[in-house]
Amino acid sequence: ELVDNLMQVATQDLGFSQGKPVATYVIYKSLLHSKAFEPDITTIFDRIIQMMGSAIEKSEEIKHMAYWLSVTSTLLFLVQKTLSPSASKPQPSTSLFGRMTQGFRSTSIISIVCHVEVKYPALLFKKQLAAYVEKLYGFIRNDLKRDMSQLLATCIQAPITSDGKVFPVEFWESIIERLDDLLDTLKERNVPLVIIQKIFVQVFSFTNVQLFNSLLLHKECCTFQNGTYLKAGLDQLEIWCSKATTEYAGSSWDELNHVRQAVGFLVTKQKSKITYDEFTTKLCPVLSVQQLYRLSAFYSNKKDDTDSVSPELKSKLKSLVSEDSGDPDSDSYLLDDTSGLAFPIDDIRKSVDEKDFSNMKPSPELLEKPEFQFLAE
Repeated sequence: ELVDNLMQVATQDLGFSQGKPVATYVIYKSLLHSKAFEPDITTIFDRIIQMMGSAIEKSEEIKHMAYWLSVTSTLLFLVQKTLSPSASKPQPSTSLFGRMTQGFRSTSIISIVCHVEVKYPALLFKKQLAAYVEKLYGFIRNDLKRDMSQLLATCIQAPITSDGKVFPVEFWESIIERLDDLLDTLKERNVPLVIIQKIFVQVFSFTNVQLFNSLLLHKECCTFQNGTYLKAGLDQLEIWCSKATTEYAGSSWDELNHVRQAVGFLVTKQKSKITYDEFTTKLCPVLSVQQLYRLSAFYSNKKDDTDSVSPELKSKLKSLVSEDSGDPDSDSYLLDDTSGLAFPIDDIRKSVDEKDFSNMKPSPELLEKPEFQFLAE
């Protein structure tokens, strides 16, 4: 009967309390109340997984997916804690101050986590939850990557008007709007910080690969004018990362190092004065010799009065590439896209804490129902 009631309630959007999804709280408290973690055989976990699957599949709207990512990831955290008591219990302290501190913590923080002996049904439930988290995370990340790919295709080369002027960076503004929309959605749905960071870090890594590889594959893009256009766009991305703060953007800005340094080279005016040491240690330290050679060989100054690198530097780079790979024209200069890697599930522990659940309160309407009186305990 409890499970039937839970199935009816948990599929609804119950909102949030203390920045955590109420649905997660209701499901977890119901599992504890029914002692579902203790038996060797139970069907309650299967029914919850089926319920979640049906709820998730109702819509592919990002807000819907973000809500269920919040529910499943926070529930996974609680289940992880429940099944790993040794990892979450503080070690006893021998000092008087240590014992006093632990005593204070135990009375001031009421944890809803109940540690149990590991049983197969619960272990399987944890794996199934993890699979849902990875699926939802991948869907949201790939949806953003798909939109970014289309927008970046319009940003790689400066659009020129008939009189030779560059269009304003309106395409980059569309990218910023898309990033803002997703960030707002993830924040509204209280998705754990570590997941939000990982989404944007991987998408910025994807952006770096897309822009950098496009530069080194299209000679017409390696110009001073185009570098100026790209730099204006990258400046907007830097401002976005700053406004989003490290709390949400993580190391996203650092993921653009390759394209940032390549663009830095394109907008350098006195390229003929660049020495090998300056090129490799100051201007473009993360670029390989193959990438430096390709960039310098592709650079064109036909439409402006900037010079190219000296013949001596270009010759030295070509010689080093030949020594390294035997073929200065090989495609070893291209970056590999690693932005499709699965989310590391264990990282959820880093941005969720048991005490975050201590003051959670389901809605009064839910507590008024006789079958959910135990939630107030």
